[in-house]
Amino acid sequence: MPVQIGVKPHNFQEPLGLLSDCHRRIEMFLGILEALGKSLDRPPSAESRRALETALLYFREAAPKHTADEEESLFPRLRGMQSGNLEKALAKMDELSGDHRRAEALHEELDHLGCTYLSRGKLNPDELAKFRDDVASLTAMYQRHIKIEDSELFPVAAEVLPEGEKLAIAKEMANRRS
Repeated sequence: MPVQIGVKPHNFQEPLGLLSDCHRRIEMFLGILEALGKSLDRPPSAESRRALETALLYFREAAPKHTADEEESLFPRLRGMQSGNLEKALAKMDELSGDHRRAEALHEELDHLGCTYLSRGKLNPDELAKFRDDVASLTAMYQRHIKIEDSELFPVAAEVLPEGEKLAIAKEMANRRS
């Protein structure tokens, strides 16, 4: 699902830029979920139904590919390298991996709640509170997570990864999406 926000997105020849572009989509769809959380106690409009379906689909299908791009392609390559510049970034990768696991659980819960809303037309007060809490938790986690990756990890990876490794990551990313 290509979504362009503001600037021209990167392509598979620029895998680190593409990962950062994914962060912009994550932020956009979290914003949609946050806005929708204000009205899930009443039936959806056609527009809000489409927005929720699109956000849930993104987090169900595209977000796991992004996580795999990092966990299966980028992180292992960085862990296998020896570089003084990587030391600080490597120390953060376990934390980032933990974030991925926490996000997966929260996304599953939000998907369940969102699908419940779409089928029933509203959420009860407890479900609504859980939806809002889960969105707030995800948003806070992603803000910190994305900041670390965009400002610390990806710049160092761009500097230390050989061009051949970047191309291998790009190919793996493209294969996950074909």
